[in-house]
Amino acid sequence: MKLRVVPIVVAAVLAALLLFGGWFIYRQVTMQSPLEKLVSQYPGVTSAQIDIKQDQVVLKLDLKPQADVAKLVDVVKQRGQSIIGSRTIKLDIADRSNSALNQWWSEAMFPVAEAMENKKYTQISSTVEQMKKKKTGIKADTDMDSNNVYIRLSEGKATKFIVLPRQSQQMGVWPNA
Repeated sequence: MKLRVVPIVVAAVLAALLLFGGWFIYRQVTMQSPLEKLVSQYPGVTSAQIDIKQDQVVLKLDLKPQADVAKLVDVVKQRGQSIIGSRTIKLDIADRSNSALNQWWSEAMFPVAEAMENKKYTQISSTVEQMKKKKTGIKADTDMDSNNVYIRLSEGKATKFIVLPRQSQQMGVWPNA
C-alpha cells in the first residue's frame, strides 16, 4: 500500500485550519465581542480592548476623566459573569496624567502604601483629602471594592487612575523603574 503524501498533508492542514479557525470564531463571537460591547458602552469609556486569557481578563481602557472605574468593574463582574467565570480582572488604563498629577501621586504614595500594608483603608481617603487641601486645582477621590482600591486624580483635562489590589503581596504601588 502506497500512501499519497500530498492529500494527507492537505487534509491535515485543512483539519487544523477548521479546528483552530472554529475555536477563534467561537471565542470571538461568544466571549470577546459581548464583553467588549459591554465595556465600550459604559459611560466614561472612550475605547476598550479585551484580552481573555486562561486565568485573567485584561481590560485595556481609555477613560474620560469622569469615569467611575469601581462601578465599571462591578458591572463587568455582574453582567459578564458567564464569560469571566473564575478569571480575575486586570485593568490596564491609559495614562492621561500630567507632571502635577504625577508629583501629587508621588507625595501621596508612601502614606497610601502604608495604609494598604496595614489594611487601614480609611486612611487612604483621609490621606487623599489632606493632599487635596495642599494642592489646589487637583480633584481626587477614592473608592473601594472587595479586590481593589481605586484612586482618581484630575486636573483640567489630565487624569490619572490608580488601581491598587488589596492583597499586599501584589500591591504594585511602586512604579517599575
